[in-house]
Amino acid sequence: MGTKILVVNSGSSSIKYRLFGAGDFSVLASGMVEKIGESGSRLQHRWKNHSGKFDEISHPLPISNHREGFQHIGKVTSQSMVLRDESELLGIGHRVVHGGEVFREPALINGTVVSAIRELIPLAPLHNPENLLGIEAALERYPHVPQVAVFDTAFHQSLPPYAFHYALPHEFYTAHHVRRYGFHGTSHHYVAKKAAMHLGKPLAELNLITLHLGNGASATAIQGGKSVDTSMGLTPLEGLVMGTRCGDLDPAIPFYLGRRTGRSSEDLESLLNHQSGLKGICDVNDMREILHRADRGDSRAMLAVDMFCYRIKKYIGAYFAVLGRVDAMVFTGGIGENAASIRKRCCHGLAGLGIMMDDRKNAGSSGKLSEIQEDGCPIKILVIPTDEELEIARQTVQRIQTAPSESCRRPSSGPRGPEEMGK
Repeated sequence: MGTKILVVNSGSSSIKYRLFGAGDFSVLASGMVEKIGESGSRLQHRWKNHSGKFDEISHPLPISNHREGFQHIGKVTSQSMVLRDESELLGIGHRVVHGGEVFREPALINGTVVSAIRELIPLAPLHNPENLLGIEAALERYPHVPQVAVFDTAFHQSLPPYAFHYALPHEFYTAHHVRRYGFHGTSHHYVAKKAAMHLGKPLAELNLITLHLGNGASATAIQGGKSVDTSMGLTPLEGLVMGTRCGDLDPAIPFYLGRRTGRSSEDLESLLNHQSGLKGICDVNDMREILHRADRGDSRAMLAVDMFCYRIKKYIGAYFAVLGRVDAMVFTGGIGENAASIRKRCCHGLAGLGIMMDDRKNAGSSGKLSEIQEDGCPIKILVIPTDEELEIARQTVQRIQTAPSESCRRPSSGPRGPEEMGK
């Protein structure tokens, strides 16, 4: 049996990957194939050499599709001696954005699972097709390796009905599956478990508010270790202000804009997903540049920062009401982990809820798990670097180890029954 786990995150024109040791989950290699099917396609590969240090290469390569991308990944991992052939692989874990109500946990990939992910494309037209490209290419490249789908939505399947239903005619739920699903679940689950370990308490005894803040951003209320509410909804468009996504807005706005501007529903959907959020407010979606501009007095950049943090504060207050008791609040994601000024703004004025930040600790937090609350503060404020790839690797190993041995030998064969659907 193999001793390594390959984690794959496939996009429409890219394949990101990381190779772990299945025992200690140490990183053996990582890389990315980018601009697939475009001019300027490239393979970047970083691997641990015999001395324990990392080497890195970057090669321009003509890569016309995902199948060729996996062929190049196989070659470079073999040449760098980190993965000589598929016999060294215990399994492959795939990030899949939308699992609908079908997948409540990781699923061993087979024909039934692939078909179910494809049927969910209407719920995630921007993501599931891309994830499927990687799955199908990996099944072709590594046909005898067990492969597992890990779903961003799975952690949020514990939401109660009053939290996941929308106030729409019930037939839209029963016929068209319209409900809150939530996303970033792998990240929220990972940092919740890290918080429990740090606090020395079982996750099942903790109430947490986790804030995944990056170009995509979401908040989650975790009660007794389970997600009970989350800011993203049917799609990743709802909730917090994001890099290019609008987050919460009056649902009549698209109809109003359609009438006033003559834009099609497709144009408006693209506008709300790709031209709104921070980018819509100040023409930039990189928070580092926005903060730099705000420091220089740029009024639109200042407005973007104010709106971003204000929306987060509203969700913090709402989730206090949902949970009743909060043990800790967690910042994670690229902005949550690295932007001390954003964390400070999000917590400012919340002393009445028991949230009091120590500015010195906050400024000194960088790249590692940190506590940044004032001494004696009743609620811990934690900064925890997320690692979705590591969480996918762990869930992949766990799923393979709990699967019947026969089902692990030929992952691309046909249906295996409801247990393989993650039910």
